[in-house]
Amino acid sequence: MLNKIFHSKTKTVSFAALILALSTIVSRFLGILRNNFLGNIFPPEQVDVYLASFRIPDLVYGILITGGITAAFLPVFSHYFKENKEEAKKLTQNVFFTFVLGLSLLSFVMLIFSSKIVNLAFPGFSIFQKAQTTDLMRVMLLSPIVLGASAIVSSVLQYFDFFLAYSLAPIFYNLGIISGILFFSKRFGLLGLAFGVVAGAVAHLLIQLPSFFKTGMTLRPVFNLKSKGLYKILTMTIPRAIGSAGYYLNLLIITGLASLLPAGSILAFSFANDIYGVPMGLIGISFAVAVFPQLSKCFAQKEEENFLKSFKKTFSDILFFALPLSVLMFLLRAQIVRLLYGTRILGEGYFSWDLTRLTAASVGILCFSIFASCLIPFLSRVFYALKNTKTPVIISLICIVLNLGLSFWLISVLRGDNFFIQFLISFLKLQNLKSVAVLALPIALTTSTILQTFLLYLLLKKKIKGLKIPLVFPKWFRLILANLLMGVFLFFALRFFNLFFNTNKVSGLFFQVGLSSFLSFVVYLVLGWAFKCFKPSRVLICLKIHF
Repeated sequence: MLNKIFHSKTKTVSFAALILALSTIVSRFLGILRNNFLGNIFPPEQVDVYLASFRIPDLVYGILITGGITAAFLPVFSHYFKENKEEAKKLTQNVFFTFVLGLSLLSFVMLIFSSKIVNLAFPGFSIFQKAQTTDLMRVMLLSPIVLGASAIVSSVLQYFDFFLAYSLAPIFYNLGIISGILFFSKRFGLLGLAFGVVAGAVAHLLIQLPSFFKTGMTLRPVFNLKSKGLYKILTMTIPRAIGSAGYYLNLLIITGLASLLPAGSILAFSFANDIYGVPMGLIGISFAVAVFPQLSKCFAQKEEENFLKSFKKTFSDILFFALPLSVLMFLLRAQIVRLLYGTRILGEGYFSWDLTRLTAASVGILCFSIFASCLIPFLSRVFYALKNTKTPVIISLICIVLNLGLSFWLISVLRGDNFFIQFLISFLKLQNLKSVAVLALPIALTTSTILQTFLLYLLLKKKIKGLKIPLVFPKWFRLILANLLMGVFLFFALRFFNLFFNTNKVSGLFFQVGLSSFLSFVVYLVLGWAFKCFKPSRVLICLKIHF
Protein backbone atom coordinates (compact mmCIF):
# COMPACT_ATOMS: atom_id res chain seq x y z
CA MET A 1 0.00 0.00 0.00
CA LEU A 2 2.74 2.44 1.02
CA ASN A 3 4.75 1.51 -2.07
CA LYS A 4 1.75 2.33 -4.30
CA ILE A 5 1.33 5.75 -2.68
CA PHE A 6 5.04 6.62 -2.97
CA HIS A 7 5.27 5.64 -6.62
CA SER A 8 1.88 6.78 -7.91
CA LYS A 9 1.13 9.28 -10.66
CA THR A 10 0.04 12.83 -9.90
CA LYS A 11 -3.26 13.30 -11.74
CA THR A 12 -3.70 17.09 -11.74
CA VAL A 13 -1.41 20.11 -12.08
CA SER A 14 -2.84 21.64 -8.89
CA PHE A 15 -2.10 18.51 -6.87
CA ALA A 16 1.41 18.35 -8.34
CA ALA A 17 2.00 21.98 -7.36
CA LEU A 18 0.73 21.26 -3.84
CA ILE A 19 3.06 18.26 -3.46
CA LEU A 20 6.05 20.28 -4.69
CA ALA A 21 5.18 23.19 -2.38
CA LEU A 22 4.87 20.91 0.66
CA SER A 23 8.09 19.07 -0.16
CA THR A 24 9.90 22.41 -0.53
CA ILE A 25 8.69 23.46 2.93
CA VAL A 26 9.80 20.14 4.49
CA SER A 27 13.14 20.27 2.68
CA ARG A 28 13.78 23.85 3.84
CA PHE A 29 12.92 22.87 7.42
CA LEU A 30 15.40 19.98 7.26
CA GLY A 31 17.99 22.37 5.81
CA ILE A 32 17.53 24.65 8.83
CA LEU A 33 17.78 21.66 11.17
CA ARG A 34 20.95 20.51 9.36
CA ASN A 35 22.62 23.90 9.82
CA ASN A 36 21.51 24.08 13.45
CA PHE A 37 23.10 20.71 14.17
CA LEU A 38 26.28 21.70 12.30
CA GLY A 39 26.64 24.99 14.14
CA ASN A 40 26.06 23.55 17.60
CA ILE A 41 27.68 20.09 17.45
CA PHE A 42 30.96 21.08 15.78
CA PRO A 43 33.39 23.92 16.59
CA PRO A 44 33.36 26.85 14.08
CA GLU A 45 36.75 25.97 12.54
CA GLN A 46 35.50 22.44 11.74
CA VAL A 47 32.26 23.74 10.22
CA ASP A 48 34.41 26.06 8.07
CA VAL A 49 36.31 23.01 6.79
CA TYR A 50 33.08 21.12 5.99
CA LEU A 51 31.49 24.07 4.17
CA ALA A 52 34.69 24.72 2.19
CA SER A 53 35.03 21.06 1.16
CA PHE A 54 31.40 21.13 -0.01
CA ARG A 55 32.01 24.03 -2.43
CA ILE A 56 33.97 22.14 -5.13
CA PRO A 57 31.50 19.22 -5.56
CA ASP A 58 28.70 21.79 -5.33
CA LEU A 59 30.34 23.74 -8.17
CA VAL A 60 30.32 20.62 -10.38
CA TYR A 61 26.72 19.84 -9.43
CA GLY A 62 25.49 23.40 -9.93
CA ILE A 63 27.11 24.01 -13.30
CA LEU A 64 26.69 20.64 -15.04
CA ILE A 65 23.55 19.27 -13.39
CA THR A 66 21.29 22.04 -12.05
CA GLY A 67 22.23 24.55 -14.74
CA GLY A 68 22.88 22.10 -17.56
CA ILE A 69 21.49 18.60 -17.99
CA THR A 70 18.34 19.18 -15.91
CA ALA A 71 17.12 21.89 -18.27
CA ALA A 72 18.37 20.29 -21.51
CA PHE A 73 17.30 16.64 -21.22
CA LEU A 74 13.52 16.94 -20.74
CA PRO A 75 12.56 18.81 -23.97
CA VAL A 76 14.64 16.43 -26.12
CA PHE A 77 13.25 13.37 -24.31
CA SER A 78 9.69 14.69 -24.78
CA HIS A 79 10.23 15.02 -28.53
CA TYR A 80 11.70 11.51 -28.80
CA PHE A 81 8.95 9.90 -26.71
CA LYS A 82 6.20 11.36 -28.91
CA GLU A 83 7.94 10.11 -32.05
CA ASN A 84 9.21 6.69 -30.91
CA LYS A 85 9.05 5.26 -27.39
CA GLU A 86 11.87 2.76 -27.95
CA GLU A 87 14.17 5.50 -29.23
CA ALA A 88 13.30 7.58 -26.16
CA LYS A 89 14.26 4.63 -23.95
CA LYS A 90 17.61 4.23 -25.76
CA LEU A 91 18.23 7.98 -25.51
CA THR A 92 17.64 7.86 -21.74
CA GLN A 93 20.04 4.94 -21.33
CA ASN A 94 22.66 6.62 -23.52
CA VAL A 95 22.45 9.97 -21.72
CA PHE A 96 22.39 8.29 -18.29
CA PHE A 97 25.55 6.22 -18.76
CA THR A 98 27.43 8.78 -20.87
CA PHE A 99 26.74 11.50 -18.33
CA VAL A 100 27.66 9.28 -15.36
CA LEU A 101 30.89 8.27 -17.11
CA GLY A 102 31.72 11.92 -17.89
CA LEU A 103 31.08 12.99 -14.30
CA SER A 104 33.14 10.05 -13.01
CA LEU A 105 36.12 11.06 -15.17
CA LEU A 106 35.80 14.70 -14.09
CA SER A 107 35.57 13.71 -10.41
CA PHE A 108 38.58 11.40 -10.81
CA VAL A 109 40.68 14.21 -12.31
CA MET A 110 39.60 16.56 -9.50
CA LEU A 111 40.42 13.86 -6.95
CA ILE A 112 43.98 13.56 -8.33
CA PHE A 113 44.49 17.32 -8.11
CA SER A 114 42.39 17.78 -4.95
CA SER A 115 45.24 18.97 -2.72
CA LYS A 116 46.31 21.57 -5.30
CA ILE A 117 42.69 22.72 -5.76
CA VAL A 118 42.27 23.16 -2.00
CA ASN A 119 45.58 25.06 -1.69
CA LEU A 120 44.50 27.40 -4.48
CA ALA A 121 40.86 27.84 -3.42
CA PHE A 122 41.32 28.21 0.36
CA PRO A 123 44.65 29.99 0.96
CA GLY A 124 43.81 31.08 4.52
CA PHE A 125 43.42 27.58 5.99
CA SER A 126 46.13 26.04 8.14
CA ILE A 127 48.02 22.98 6.85
CA PHE A 128 45.84 20.75 9.05
CA GLN A 129 42.60 22.38 7.81
CA LYS A 130 43.73 22.01 4.19
CA ALA A 131 44.42 18.31 4.77
CA GLN A 132 40.96 17.86 6.33
CA THR A 133 39.29 19.79 3.50
CA THR A 134 41.08 17.62 0.92
CA ASP A 135 39.98 14.39 2.63
CA LEU A 136 36.35 15.51 2.85
CA MET A 137 36.32 16.79 -0.73
CA ARG A 138 37.66 13.48 -2.09
CA VAL A 139 34.74 11.62 -0.51
CA MET A 140 32.17 14.26 -1.52
CA LEU A 141 33.25 14.08 -5.19
CA LEU A 142 31.14 10.91 -5.36
CA SER A 143 27.98 12.96 -4.79
CA PRO A 144 27.90 14.83 -8.17
CA ILE A 145 28.15 11.46 -9.97
CA VAL A 146 25.17 10.02 -8.09
CA LEU A 147 23.18 13.27 -8.26
CA GLY A 148 23.89 13.48 -12.00
CA ALA A 149 22.34 10.04 -12.46
CA SER A 150 19.45 11.08 -10.23
CA ALA A 151 18.87 14.23 -12.32
CA ILE A 152 18.19 12.10 -15.43
CA VAL A 153 15.78 9.93 -13.45
CA SER A 154 14.06 13.06 -12.06
CA SER A 155 13.51 14.46 -15.56
CA VAL A 156 11.82 11.25 -16.70
CA LEU A 157 9.58 11.25 -13.60
CA GLN A 158 8.54 14.84 -14.32
CA TYR A 159 7.52 13.86 -17.85
CA PHE A 160 5.37 10.97 -16.59
CA ASP A 161 3.88 13.04 -13.70
CA PHE A 162 5.43 10.96 -10.90
CA PHE A 163 5.82 14.06 -8.75
CA LEU A 164 5.54 12.39 -5.35
CA ALA A 165 8.73 10.34 -5.70
CA TYR A 166 10.44 13.31 -7.36
CA SER A 167 9.47 15.65 -4.51
CA LEU A 168 10.70 13.21 -1.84
CA ALA A 169 14.25 13.12 -3.26
CA PRO A 170 15.55 16.42 -1.78
CA ILE A 171 14.01 15.49 1.58
CA PHE A 172 15.96 12.23 1.65
CA TYR A 173 19.08 14.08 0.54
CA ASN A 174 18.89 16.34 3.60
CA LEU A 175 18.11 13.35 5.82
CA GLY A 176 21.29 11.69 4.53
CA ILE A 177 23.38 14.74 5.45
CA ILE A 178 21.74 14.90 8.88
CA SER A 179 22.55 11.20 9.40
CA GLY A 180 26.20 12.06 8.71
CA ILE A 181 26.10 14.79 11.34
CA LEU A 182 24.36 12.69 14.00
CA PHE A 183 25.70 9.17 13.39
CA PHE A 184 28.61 8.84 10.94
CA SER A 185 30.57 11.63 12.64
CA LYS A 186 30.60 9.65 15.91
CA ARG A 187 32.58 6.88 14.22
CA PHE A 188 34.55 8.74 11.54
CA GLY A 189 34.84 12.23 13.02
CA LEU A 190 34.61 15.12 10.58
CA LEU A 191 34.93 12.69 7.65
CA GLY A 192 31.54 11.31 8.68
CA LEU A 193 29.95 14.52 7.39
CA ALA A 194 31.28 13.72 3.91
CA PHE A 195 29.87 10.19 4.14
CA GLY A 196 26.53 11.77 5.06
CA VAL A 197 26.57 13.90 1.90
CA VAL A 198 27.23 10.80 -0.24
CA ALA A 199 24.52 8.86 1.65
CA GLY A 200 22.10 11.70 0.95
CA ALA A 201 22.95 11.63 -2.76
CA VAL A 202 22.41 7.85 -2.90
CA ALA A 203 19.07 8.22 -1.08
CA HIS A 204 18.13 10.98 -3.59
CA LEU A 205 18.57 8.45 -6.41
CA LEU A 206 17.18 5.30 -4.75
CA ILE A 207 13.86 6.86 -3.67
CA GLN A 208 13.11 7.66 -7.32
CA LEU A 209 14.22 4.43 -9.02
CA PRO A 210 11.06 2.32 -8.36
CA SER A 211 8.89 5.01 -9.99
CA PHE A 212 11.43 5.33 -12.82
CA PHE A 213 11.20 1.61 -13.60
CA LYS A 214 7.40 1.82 -13.33
CA THR A 215 7.42 4.16 -16.37
CA GLY A 216 8.80 1.29 -18.46
CA MET A 217 12.32 2.68 -18.57
CA THR A 218 15.36 0.46 -18.03
CA LEU A 219 19.02 1.14 -17.30
CA ARG A 220 20.92 -1.12 -19.70
CA PRO A 221 24.37 0.27 -20.55
CA VAL A 222 24.32 2.15 -23.86
CA PHE A 223 27.17 4.33 -25.17
CA ASN A 224 26.58 6.03 -28.49
CA LEU A 225 28.49 9.28 -28.81
CA LYS A 226 27.20 9.71 -32.37
CA SER A 227 23.57 9.92 -31.22
CA LYS A 228 21.83 13.04 -32.55
CA GLY A 229 19.74 13.28 -29.38
CA LEU A 230 22.84 13.18 -27.17
CA TYR A 231 24.54 15.80 -29.34
CA LYS A 232 21.49 18.07 -29.12
CA ILE A 233 21.37 17.73 -25.33
CA LEU A 234 25.08 18.54 -25.05
CA THR A 235 24.76 21.62 -27.27
CA MET A 236 21.86 22.82 -25.10
CA THR A 237 23.70 21.99 -21.87
CA ILE A 238 26.90 23.97 -22.53
CA PRO A 239 25.42 27.52 -22.78
CA ARG A 240 23.05 26.86 -19.86
CA ALA A 241 25.93 25.52 -17.77
CA ILE A 242 28.01 28.62 -18.52
CA GLY A 243 25.03 30.76 -17.53
CA SER A 244 24.73 29.13 -14.11
CA ALA A 245 28.50 29.07 -13.50
CA GLY A 246 28.57 32.64 -12.19
CA TYR A 247 26.56 31.96 -9.03
CA TYR A 248 28.58 28.90 -7.97
CA LEU A 249 31.95 30.46 -8.85
CA ASN A 250 30.97 33.48 -6.78
CA LEU A 251 30.23 31.28 -3.76
CA LEU A 252 33.54 29.44 -4.16
CA ILE A 253 35.52 32.70 -4.38
CA ILE A 254 33.74 34.20 -1.36
CA THR A 255 34.39 31.02 0.66
CA GLY A 256 38.06 31.18 -0.33
CA LEU A 257 38.30 34.79 0.85
CA ALA A 258 36.53 33.91 4.10
CA SER A 259 39.25 31.32 4.76
CA LEU A 260 41.66 34.26 5.21
CA LEU A 261 39.52 35.56 8.09
CA PRO A 262 39.12 34.34 11.72
CA ALA A 263 37.57 30.92 12.43
CA GLY A 264 33.81 30.89 11.97
CA SER A 265 33.82 33.45 9.14
CA ILE A 266 32.84 30.89 6.48
CA LEU A 267 30.13 29.61 8.82
CA ALA A 268 28.73 33.10 9.54
CA PHE A 269 28.61 34.14 5.89
CA SER A 270 27.28 30.79 4.60
CA PHE A 271 24.46 30.65 7.16
CA ALA A 272 23.57 34.30 6.45
CA ASN A 273 23.60 33.58 2.72
CA ASP A 274 21.19 30.66 3.23
CA ILE A 275 18.71 33.05 4.88
CA TYR A 276 19.32 35.63 2.14
CA GLY A 277 18.49 33.05 -0.53
CA VAL A 278 14.97 32.40 0.77
CA PRO A 279 13.34 35.56 -0.73
CA MET A 280 15.00 34.90 -4.09
CA GLY A 281 13.54 31.39 -4.13
CA LEU A 282 10.07 32.37 -2.90
CA ILE A 283 9.69 35.56 -4.93
CA GLY A 284 12.37 36.01 -7.60
CA ILE A 285 12.56 32.54 -9.10
CA SER A 286 8.83 31.83 -8.67
CA PHE A 287 7.78 34.93 -10.59
CA ALA A 288 10.53 34.48 -13.19
CA VAL A 289 9.54 30.88 -13.94
CA ALA A 290 5.82 31.75 -14.00
CA VAL A 291 6.11 34.69 -16.44
CA PHE A 292 8.80 33.22 -18.74
CA PRO A 293 6.43 31.25 -21.05
CA GLN A 294 4.19 34.31 -21.43
CA LEU A 295 7.11 36.60 -22.30
CA SER A 296 8.49 34.05 -24.78
CA LYS A 297 5.09 33.74 -26.46
CA CYS A 298 4.61 37.52 -26.70
CA PHE A 299 8.07 37.99 -28.23
CA ALA A 300 7.59 35.14 -30.72
CA GLN A 301 4.22 36.55 -31.83
CA LYS A 302 5.55 40.14 -31.84
CA GLU A 303 2.97 41.30 -29.29
CA GLU A 304 5.02 44.23 -27.99
CA GLU A 305 2.23 45.81 -25.97
CA ASN A 306 1.43 42.58 -24.09
CA PHE A 307 5.17 41.97 -23.58
CA LEU A 308 5.64 45.38 -21.95
CA LYS A 309 2.45 44.95 -19.91
CA SER A 310 3.65 41.59 -18.52
CA PHE A 311 7.08 43.07 -17.79
CA LYS A 312 5.70 46.03 -15.83
CA LYS A 313 3.23 43.93 -13.84
CA THR A 314 5.82 41.33 -12.86
CA PHE A 315 8.43 43.98 -12.05
CA SER A 316 5.94 45.75 -9.75
CA ASP A 317 4.76 42.51 -8.12
CA ILE A 318 8.30 41.42 -7.31
CA LEU A 319 9.11 44.74 -5.65
CA PHE A 320 5.78 44.80 -3.84
CA PHE A 321 6.70 41.57 -2.00
CA ALA A 322 10.50 41.95 -1.88
CA LEU A 323 10.57 45.37 -0.20
CA PRO A 324 8.51 44.47 2.91
CA LEU A 325 10.41 41.21 3.23
CA SER A 326 13.65 43.24 3.26
CA VAL A 327 12.31 45.47 6.04
CA LEU A 328 11.01 42.53 8.10
CA MET A 329 14.24 40.55 7.76
CA PHE A 330 16.42 43.55 8.60
CA LEU A 331 14.53 44.43 11.77
CA LEU A 332 14.19 40.78 12.82
CA ARG A 333 17.71 39.68 11.78
CA ALA A 334 18.94 38.90 15.31
CA GLN A 335 15.76 37.05 16.27
CA ILE A 336 15.79 35.01 13.04
CA VAL A 337 19.41 33.91 13.52
CA ARG A 338 18.79 33.12 17.20
CA LEU A 339 15.78 30.97 16.36
CA LEU A 340 17.33 29.12 13.41
CA TYR A 341 20.91 28.62 14.55
CA GLY A 342 21.41 29.98 18.07
CA THR A 343 18.85 27.62 19.60
CA ARG A 344 20.75 24.54 20.75
CA ILE A 345 18.83 21.35 19.98
CA LEU A 346 21.82 19.00 20.21
CA GLY A 347 25.53 19.35 20.86
CA GLU A 348 27.67 21.65 22.95
CA GLY A 349 26.17 24.89 21.66
CA TYR A 350 29.23 26.03 19.68
CA PHE A 351 27.13 28.62 17.82
CA SER A 352 28.03 31.39 20.24
CA TRP A 353 26.48 34.81 20.82
CA ASP A 354 29.38 36.41 18.92
CA LEU A 355 28.66 34.17 15.92
CA THR A 356 24.96 35.01 16.21
CA ARG A 357 25.76 38.74 16.09
CA LEU A 358 28.12 38.40 13.10
CA THR A 359 25.64 36.21 11.18
CA ALA A 360 22.78 38.62 11.99
CA ALA A 361 24.89 41.59 10.87
CA SER A 362 25.66 39.79 7.59
CA VAL A 363 21.94 39.15 7.08
CA GLY A 364 21.21 42.82 7.80
CA ILE A 365 23.67 44.01 5.15
CA LEU A 366 22.37 41.50 2.59
CA CYS A 367 18.81 42.75 3.19
CA PHE A 368 19.69 45.93 1.28
CA SER A 369 20.00 43.90 -1.93
CA ILE A 370 17.05 41.53 -1.52
CA PHE A 371 15.06 43.57 -4.07
CA ALA A 372 17.95 43.19 -6.55
CA SER A 373 18.44 39.46 -5.93
CA CYS A 374 14.70 38.93 -6.57
CA LEU A 375 14.78 40.94 -9.80
CA ILE A 376 17.86 39.23 -11.31
CA PRO A 377 16.15 35.87 -12.16
CA PHE A 378 13.27 37.78 -13.75
CA LEU A 379 15.45 40.18 -15.78
CA SER A 380 17.67 37.28 -16.89
CA ARG A 381 14.66 35.36 -18.17
CA VAL A 382 13.48 38.42 -20.08
CA PHE A 383 16.77 38.14 -21.98
CA TYR A 384 16.14 34.40 -22.46
CA ALA A 385 12.70 35.19 -23.86
CA LEU A 386 14.48 37.44 -26.38
CA LYS A 387 16.69 34.42 -27.23
CA ASN A 388 19.72 36.15 -25.75
CA THR A 389 21.63 34.01 -23.24
CA LYS A 390 25.03 35.71 -23.63
CA THR A 391 24.24 39.10 -22.05
CA PRO A 392 23.21 37.80 -18.58
CA VAL A 393 26.31 35.57 -18.52
CA ILE A 394 28.66 38.44 -19.41
CA ILE A 395 27.10 40.75 -16.82
CA SER A 396 27.28 37.99 -14.21
CA LEU A 397 31.00 37.48 -14.88
CA ILE A 398 31.67 41.24 -14.70
CA CYS A 399 29.93 41.40 -11.32
CA ILE A 400 31.88 38.38 -10.04
CA VAL A 401 35.13 40.22 -10.83
CA LEU A 402 33.75 43.33 -9.10
CA ASN A 403 32.71 41.25 -6.08
CA LEU A 404 36.18 39.73 -5.86
CA GLY A 405 37.93 43.10 -6.08
CA LEU A 406 35.59 44.76 -3.58
CA SER A 407 35.94 41.86 -1.13
CA PHE A 408 39.75 42.06 -1.18
CA TRP A 409 39.70 45.82 -0.68
CA LEU A 410 37.02 45.81 2.02
CA ILE A 411 38.76 43.06 3.99
CA SER A 412 41.86 45.25 4.23
CA VAL A 413 39.69 48.24 5.22
CA LEU A 414 37.82 46.30 7.93
CA ARG A 415 41.04 44.96 9.41
CA GLY A 416 42.15 48.47 10.36
CA ASP A 417 40.68 51.13 12.61
CA ASN A 418 38.74 53.80 10.76
CA PHE A 419 35.45 55.69 10.59
CA PHE A 420 33.81 53.05 8.36
CA ILE A 421 34.43 50.28 10.89
CA GLN A 422 33.14 52.43 13.74
CA PHE A 423 30.01 53.21 11.71
CA LEU A 424 29.33 49.50 11.03
CA ILE A 425 29.91 48.56 14.67
CA SER A 426 27.52 51.28 15.84
CA PHE A 427 24.87 50.73 13.14
CA LEU A 428 24.79 46.92 13.50
CA LYS A 429 25.45 46.83 17.27
CA LEU A 430 28.70 44.85 17.10
CA GLN A 431 30.56 46.30 20.07
CA ASN A 432 33.26 44.18 21.79
CA LEU A 433 33.81 41.77 18.88
CA LYS A 434 37.42 40.85 18.05
CA SER A 435 36.94 41.21 14.28
CA VAL A 436 34.19 42.32 11.89
CA ALA A 437 36.24 41.73 8.71
CA VAL A 438 33.78 39.04 7.54
CA LEU A 439 31.26 41.85 6.86
CA ALA A 440 33.38 42.74 3.81
CA LEU A 441 31.82 39.74 2.05
CA PRO A 442 28.11 40.67 2.39
CA ILE A 443 28.92 44.33 1.62
CA ALA A 444 30.72 43.33 -1.60
CA LEU A 445 27.96 40.87 -2.54
CA THR A 446 25.23 43.45 -1.90
CA THR A 447 27.03 46.05 -4.03
CA SER A 448 27.70 43.68 -6.95
CA THR A 449 24.12 42.30 -6.84
CA ILE A 450 22.59 45.79 -7.06
CA LEU A 451 24.96 46.70 -9.90
CA GLN A 452 24.07 43.48 -11.75
CA THR A 453 20.38 44.38 -11.57
CA PHE A 454 20.91 47.88 -12.94
CA LEU A 455 23.17 46.64 -15.75
CA LEU A 456 20.60 44.02 -16.78
CA TYR A 457 17.86 46.65 -16.85
CA LEU A 458 19.91 49.23 -18.76
CA LEU A 459 20.85 46.72 -21.46
CA LEU A 460 17.24 45.51 -21.67
CA LYS A 461 16.12 49.09 -22.13
CA LYS A 462 18.44 49.41 -25.14
CA LYS A 463 17.06 46.24 -26.72
CA ILE A 464 13.34 46.90 -26.20
CA LYS A 465 11.72 50.14 -27.27
CA GLY A 466 9.29 51.57 -24.76
CA LEU A 467 10.69 49.53 -21.87
CA LYS A 468 10.68 51.69 -18.78
CA ILE A 469 10.62 50.90 -15.10
CA PRO A 470 7.10 51.74 -13.96
CA LEU A 471 8.41 54.49 -11.67
CA VAL A 472 5.33 56.59 -11.25
CA PHE A 473 6.61 58.79 -8.42
CA PRO A 474 3.40 59.12 -6.35
CA LYS A 475 2.82 55.35 -6.48
CA TRP A 476 6.37 54.43 -5.44
CA PHE A 477 6.47 57.14 -2.81
CA ARG A 478 3.31 55.63 -1.31
CA LEU A 479 4.81 52.12 -1.50
CA ILE A 480 8.00 53.24 0.28
CA LEU A 481 5.87 55.05 2.87
CA ALA A 482 3.85 51.85 3.43
CA ASN A 483 7.10 49.95 4.06
CA LEU A 484 8.38 52.58 6.47
CA LEU A 485 5.12 52.61 8.42
CA MET A 486 5.15 48.81 8.54
CA GLY A 487 8.69 48.99 9.96
CA VAL A 488 7.57 51.44 12.65
CA PHE A 489 4.62 49.18 13.52
CA LEU A 490 6.95 46.16 13.75
CA PHE A 491 9.32 48.08 16.04
CA PHE A 492 6.53 48.77 18.55
CA ALA A 493 4.89 45.35 18.08
CA LEU A 494 8.12 43.62 19.13
CA ARG A 495 8.25 45.68 22.30
CA PHE A 496 4.55 45.13 22.99
CA PHE A 497 4.75 41.32 22.71
CA ASN A 498 7.96 41.37 24.74
CA LEU A 499 5.74 42.27 27.72
CA PHE A 500 3.81 38.99 27.36
CA PHE A 501 6.45 36.48 26.23
CA ASN A 502 9.76 35.49 27.79
CA THR A 503 12.10 35.96 24.82
CA ASN A 504 14.93 34.23 26.68
CA LYS A 505 13.07 31.02 25.86
CA VAL A 506 12.67 29.64 22.33
CA SER A 507 8.87 29.45 22.55
CA GLY A 508 8.60 33.06 23.73
CA LEU A 509 10.92 34.33 21.00
CA PHE A 510 9.03 32.32 18.38
CA PHE A 511 5.65 33.78 19.33
CA GLN A 512 7.04 37.31 19.61
CA VAL A 513 8.59 37.14 16.13
CA GLY A 514 5.70 35.22 14.55
CA LEU A 515 2.90 37.48 15.82
CA SER A 516 4.83 40.72 15.23
CA SER A 517 5.83 39.87 11.66
CA PHE A 518 2.38 38.52 10.73
CA LEU A 519 0.54 41.59 12.03
CA SER A 520 3.12 43.89 10.42
CA PHE A 521 2.61 42.28 7.02
CA VAL A 522 -1.17 42.58 7.41
CA VAL A 523 -0.67 46.28 8.19
CA TYR A 524 1.48 46.56 5.06
CA LEU A 525 -1.22 44.97 2.88
CA VAL A 526 -3.88 47.29 4.33
CA LEU A 527 -1.67 50.35 3.79
CA GLY A 528 -0.77 49.20 0.28
CA TRP A 529 -4.45 48.86 -0.57
CA ALA A 530 -5.36 52.18 1.11
CA PHE A 531 -2.53 53.98 -0.73
CA LYS A 532 -3.64 52.36 -4.01
CA CYS A 533 -0.27 50.67 -4.49
CA PHE A 534 -1.89 47.44 -5.66
CA LYS A 535 -5.18 45.69 -6.27
CA PRO A 536 -6.21 42.80 -3.97
CA SER A 537 -6.65 40.62 -7.07
CA ARG A 538 -2.89 40.91 -7.76
CA VAL A 539 -2.11 39.37 -4.36
CA LEU A 540 -4.36 36.40 -5.16
CA ILE A 541 -2.65 35.97 -8.53
CA CYS A 542 0.75 36.06 -6.82
CA LEU A 543 -0.32 33.42 -4.29
CA LYS A 544 -1.44 31.15 -7.14
CA ILE A 545 2.11 31.24 -8.50
CA HIS A 546 3.25 29.30 -5.43
CA PHE A 547 0.24 26.99 -5.17
